[in-house]
Amino acid sequence: MSSTFWQDRPVFVTGVTGLVGSWLVRRLLDADADVVCLVRDSVPNSEFVRSGLVSKVRVVRGDLCDAPLLKRTIAEYDVRTVFHLAAQTIVGVASREPVGTLDANIRGTYPLFDACRRASKLVCEIVFASSDKTYGEHESLPYDEDAALQGTYQHDVSKSGAERLQWTPLHSLESGPGETMAWYRRLLGETA
Repeated sequence: MSSTFWQDRPVFVTGVTGLVGSWLVRRLLDADADVVCLVRDSVPNSEFVRSGLVSKVRVVRGDLCDAPLLKRTIAEYDVRTVFHLAAQTIVGVASREPVGTLDANIRGTYPLFDACRRASKLVCEIVFASSDKTYGEHESLPYDEDAALQGTYQHDVSKSGAERLQWTPLHSLESGPGETMAWYRRLLGETA
């Protein structure tokens, strides 16, 4: 990460109690970014809490489905970059709790993207962490971003839905963020 780009840059991160989220926050702090984190539940065993990152950022307590909270957060903190990593990622939980999974991965994604759309003169980048599960099973491997989204299981379908939703609010922009939609593997530094 370029320190000059991230220095004092207001960044909003969801999913900070997850593995990727906590390490992203660490890297952003190392680059002197001004990090604001959405935290729904306290997760004491997360890297975010255990390592003390929680005390080095601004924490907004709330849920991704709370559209007014997201709009207020982006406006009040002058957010320029959004990293949307929050999701219900555990396939077993998705099978046992499909409604909660759909809420987290689809209903929780749209309000954030809509808040970014409404603040399009403020938000410059949106990074969305997806999953290879969105593609489901394909005869030809490896698949790429042009492959059809054909997930069949609860988790897969929820991630496919979020993948499709990411473009919905952005299509209504007359001019807006130079969006950077990143697939999970790109977020981790791999290339297609």
